[in-house]
Amino acid sequence: MSFLSNFTASFPGERPPFIPPYSQFNLHSLPPISSRPTIRISPPFQIGVGRSSRYSRKRSACMTLINERLGRDRDIADPSSILAYELVQGKLVKWSSMVVLNRSIPEPPTAVLLHGILGSRKNWGSFVRRLALEFPTWQFVLVDLRCHGDSASIKKRGPHTVASTALDVLKLIAQLRITPRVLIGHSFGGKVVLSMVEQAAKPLPRPVRAWVLDATPGKVRAGQDGEDHPRKLISFLRKLPKEVSSKRDIVNALIQEGFSKDVAQWVVTNLRPTGAASSSSSSFSWVFDLEGISEMYESYEETNLWKVVENLPRGVHVNFLKAERSLHRWALEDLQRIHAAEESAADEGGGVEMHVLEDAGHWVHADNPDGLFRILSFSFKGVKA
Repeated sequence: MSFLSNFTASFPGERPPFIPPYSQFNLHSLPPISSRPTIRISPPFQIGVGRSSRYSRKRSACMTLINERLGRDRDIADPSSILAYELVQGKLVKWSSMVVLNRSIPEPPTAVLLHGILGSRKNWGSFVRRLALEFPTWQFVLVDLRCHGDSASIKKRGPHTVASTALDVLKLIAQLRITPRVLIGHSFGGKVVLSMVEQAAKPLPRPVRAWVLDATPGKVRAGQDGEDHPRKLISFLRKLPKEVSSKRDIVNALIQEGFSKDVAQWVVTNLRPTGAASSSSSSFSWVFDLEGISEMYESYEETNLWKVVENLPRGVHVNFLKAERSLHRWALEDLQRIHAAEESAADEGGGVEMHVLEDAGHWVHADNPDGLFRILSFSFKGVKA
């Protein structure tokens, strides 16, 4: 099993799939993949974990970057990897690297899922496995964003912004040669999804659904007093030593600082043992890059992507989901603008919809996974490989 998909594979009776406008590939000139990720098979779905492999420094693909401010004439991937990722495939997915050579094997429908600030691809793990069971013809790409999870060790040039994070994911999609039908982003990841739409803005040959989970397109509004605010959390974590001896001590320190027990226990999942497994040492270090994350969160608060929502390219459907008990207050103005965008997008061949997830706070996939599953499921129904 391979993680590579044919970016230009066509489907019987369909027009050619979406090829990001910043990259038009000549597949015959693509260099060979220098390494393959380790694959583990775990019925009834298949899982692969790895980093995107390297491309040659030689320019073997012609591309045009949409956002020229982020880099003109760059390679698709720099000499190191792009991002760490995980691939979960439904049991009926037959696709493999041979699809590159055999176009009679269609690419399966693919969804890309992005986590929020201080999270990782693991946040989506159990939820995606449930999706793979329910929709066995689909495959799902879980990504560690820059400065997070296993991608934290992949050094990235600044600025660390919503836009540069989105470009990372677009480059990963291009390198894996997959054609996503669905993009799902939680919180910061939701704004990254909108930025991906902005940077790849053009009429699409077939619909792409984007889900923005508990994030508004504009300036972020802080929650009520006493709630776990990410800016405060990041600031506190930056004061802690990079290496600690006890996860419990960190949990207690966070609770004493006023953060909830749930958030404190979630934060320490980002601690990993520093020594070998056989070592008696019990020290831990953070897997994320807090300096970069601090810059990313500042960009998240200030980035305004209303123009994307209000001027969607044909074929893009953006779905906003508001958590009923969200720590981010959705202003009446936000809701009114989204409802107005619903009407104008329908006239232009796009789509904007608003959903509310009952009995859920900001951590939608943990607070009400059943409700979220029901809402997201219609994006995966009726789509054939």
